[in-house]
Amino acid sequence: MLGIGTITKKVFGTANDRKVKAIRPLIAQINALEPEFEALSDDDIKNKTEALAKRAMGGESLDKLLPEAFANCREAAKRALGLRAFDTQLMGGIFLHQGNISEMKTGEGKTLVATFPAYLNALTGKGVHIVTVNDYLAARDAEWMSKVYSALGLTTGVVVPNQPDAEKKSAYACDVTYATNNELGFDYLRDNMKSELSQMYQRPHNFAIVDEVDSILIDEARTPLIISGPAEDRSEMYATVDKLIPEIQAEHYTLDEKTKQTTFTDEGNDFLESRLAELGLLPEGQTLYDPESATLVHHVNQALKAHKLFTRDDNYIVRNNQVVLIDEFTGRMMEGRRLSDGLHQAIEAKEGVAIKPENVTLASVTFQNYFRLYEKLGGMTGTATTEAEEFMEIYGLGVVEVPTNRPIARVDENDQVYRTSKEKFEGVVKEIKTAHATGQPILVGTTSIEKSEYLAQLLAAEGIKFNVLNARQHEQEAQIVADAGRLHAVTIATNMAGRGTDIKLGGNVEFKIMEAIAANPEGDHAAIRAQMEAAHAADEQAVKDAGGLFVLATERHESRRIDNQLRGRSGRQGDPGRSSFFLSLDDDLMRIFGSERLDKVLSGLGMKDGEAIVHPWVNKSLERAQAKVEARNFDIRKQLLKYDDVMNDQRKAIFSQRRDIMEADDLSEITKDMRDQVIEDIVVTYMPAKSYADQWDTEGLAIAVRDTLGLDLPIADWAAEEGVDDGDIIERLEDAGTKNMAEKAESFGEDTMRRVEKQILLQTIDTKWREHLLTLNHLRSVVGFRGYAQRDPLNEYKTEGFQLFESLLDGLRVDVTKQLSRIRPMSKEEQEAMIAQAMQQQQAAAAAAAAARNAVADFDENDPSTWGNPSRNEDCPCGSGKKFKHCHGRLA
Repeated sequence: MLGIGTITKKVFGTANDRKVKAIRPLIAQINALEPEFEALSDDDIKNKTEALAKRAMGGESLDKLLPEAFANCREAAKRALGLRAFDTQLMGGIFLHQGNISEMKTGEGKTLVATFPAYLNALTGKGVHIVTVNDYLAARDAEWMSKVYSALGLTTGVVVPNQPDAEKKSAYACDVTYATNNELGFDYLRDNMKSELSQMYQRPHNFAIVDEVDSILIDEARTPLIISGPAEDRSEMYATVDKLIPEIQAEHYTLDEKTKQTTFTDEGNDFLESRLAELGLLPEGQTLYDPESATLVHHVNQALKAHKLFTRDDNYIVRNNQVVLIDEFTGRMMEGRRLSDGLHQAIEAKEGVAIKPENVTLASVTFQNYFRLYEKLGGMTGTATTEAEEFMEIYGLGVVEVPTNRPIARVDENDQVYRTSKEKFEGVVKEIKTAHATGQPILVGTTSIEKSEYLAQLLAAEGIKFNVLNARQHEQEAQIVADAGRLHAVTIATNMAGRGTDIKLGGNVEFKIMEAIAANPEGDHAAIRAQMEAAHAADEQAVKDAGGLFVLATERHESRRIDNQLRGRSGRQGDPGRSSFFLSLDDDLMRIFGSERLDKVLSGLGMKDGEAIVHPWVNKSLERAQAKVEARNFDIRKQLLKYDDVMNDQRKAIFSQRRDIMEADDLSEITKDMRDQVIEDIVVTYMPAKSYADQWDTEGLAIAVRDTLGLDLPIADWAAEEGVDDGDIIERLEDAGTKNMAEKAESFGEDTMRRVEKQILLQTIDTKWREHLLTLNHLRSVVGFRGYAQRDPLNEYKTEGFQLFESLLDGLRVDVTKQLSRIRPMSKEEQEAMIAQAMQQQQAAAAAAAAARNAVADFDENDPSTWGNPSRNEDCPCGSGKKFKHCHGRLA
């Protein structure tokens, strides 16, 4: 019997169906304009852009311009790339323009889809950002789609790490800018640490289209972006504490894999106290429960986490004597990313590599709050529906499923559940052998490098040829993915999320052509292309006859989206294909999230070794478990955001204040208001309201004025005058302060004084903000304990965070006033002495660098292995004249 919901959907259609239906007339309108735009010359297409831009800037709504803009963009793409956008691609573009997420299956051409709304919204002249998950895709998509934008008369830029300033600034000034989420976020933070407007990269945030939106706005939103500076070096402490961990027994700690937390038991604490006392780390008479032990306890907890929750080749790899994190969703290395709160250092100690100092936060922002800066946001992915609630609640983004251009022909088989991991992998190898014998290409999904390499050993033992794609092979990523659809191909991949390269049946024809041309550069390129295309058509048909791409997953991820992304690699554009998941009760998801019941069921069925249970009910129960995990992760992200929102309001106020300061030419009024407020506060402290003259502390006030304003004033004499009150004292102090600053302005010169005021204001704001971030961080780490006193930690954080912000502003006024009161012009002798000292330091640094090079007997400027260890700010030993960090020392 059908449920009421099912019956109503049959009659009225789903909400998604109604959205799709509502824009069909708009698609018809764009299609009706096609003959008119086909008749335009190349110059006419660019002229059309100018005319549309004039109308957009004149106030005409973009919705009204949409049919013409989309028709013009489709024609430009057809000429520039030879690709005519399908109706479903136009549909995806319309939903993006409306500020939605377009869920489009793999192979539906999302890269081209983005050009339509990007073009339309760039007509306003405010710029559009297209956000990708990695630098390779940003550069590839920008190069590929720039042909379309160029044909339309628009400029295209791409932002990548370590880009020269002028190049980056020009990329942000383009009509359409491609960049990664990380680079955009970091540039936003860097911009708000600059001291002049001309140094800032980004314009106001207008419209962003986020590719792989679920990966960027959900998976990566768990951790904030942080710009940090080095703190005190405690590497010895980490190394010492690390030696203790192997001595810790099972009864000394508890481990919660669900929440990824470790806790010492009472026995563990007793053991630690005695051992730390023996090592001299815990002073005599001090316990681990004393406030003075907080740092030591923190170190020990992080070391325990490093050993028990972080696994080599799963959570990180060791490469070039460094611990490099692996993204659990994409399987990629995260170069430059470090775990905070000393956890990264604890892992470095565990692996015996060089321990880098901890860092202090200079600026930070979460992806949620960065992307909420945009006036309008749109996103694309193959898998967003399962997280629709989060997208709407956090970002106000609706999710619309765009129909596929051709019906999906992939067959999704029921999961096969085995008792043990060993039986499961035997079943996987057996299935691969069967499919491989028919020539069917197979993509095997694993969840870690360790498991991909274990499976590789099993396949090698069976004599099956294969490719492995994981963080170790990331440089060959595009080539391996392009080959994955060839006849007889077997590809083992760790997390296929957002790879950006389609798996095409028969292999990627463009890659084949490039290989053939590279092998025969002197040959007839057109003939080579025709020959390769003909051979590819035969290969493609052979793969289709073998059943298309077979996606075989060896585990379910805790997020259904990641499973769907892997499945979606097969069956693109109506191609045949199939997918199957092989699981065991040893898998993390099954083990952590309730496999006991299932284990009893399997035992009750009397299953033999090597047998699997296959039933739709198993799929349903697993999906329910995944939904629970997703809901828990959503709650964690929501909680993180609630706390960050407190900081975000303060961040926006500080960044806005900085910008106002940079835009202003004359800040003397602001500094005067600050000085007057400080004077008022000092006077109130030493001459309280409604107090008598004999209760005033005039001596204390005089000392405070000397300290804060740098002025020696006869305050005791003033106070002794007949009829003088606190208001008179305030007025006289304000006049004295104003006169003092006027004299300074005269001796410096008006323009210099205004520049000095600006620099002091900006530097003081930055220093105070850094200190405030550190205090908030400490408050955040302890405020959770307030729950034990029946007080809401979040409300406590909001209240105390606000009080801390008020004290930041008070401190800011005092510090700026003090610094301005102490500045004075340098004498000629002081200037000469400073120049001489700078020259000496420069010569000493050059001599030290030369000595270091000479110490290497076989120094060769063409051979980096003979250069020793140059510092990042030193001139590059290759002789290029650039700094090492901008030349051979550039981070990959």
